[in-house]
Amino acid sequence: MKEIIAQVLKERLTGVVYHADNTSLWCREISDEIKQKLKGLGLERYKFVVQVVIGEQKGEGVRMGCRCFWDPKTDNYAEEVFMNESIFAVAAAFGVYLY
Repeated sequence: MKEIIAQVLKERLTGVVYHADNTSLWCREISDEIKQKLKGLGLERYKFVVQVVIGEQKGEGVRMGCRCFWDPKTDNYAEEVFMNESIFAVAAAFGVYLY
């Protein structure tokens, strides 16, 4: 999952300059692309939830957190961070097993 997330972030955001009006669309497109590629892995019993956050790179620190109730034996998540001179992006994908 981490490789898929990193690949999509790199392909979509390399060389991109931050513009506040575009970030909502970029987040939606990137999360949809990650979700489609994860579904292509053939894990039929899993539901995938993908969250993407994009912000302007100004040298400040950012923290992102989440909470979820799940089964630690079957459910998991992966996250990846992308940064360039202008933007930062954090993508997290959650895989929840459907019993």
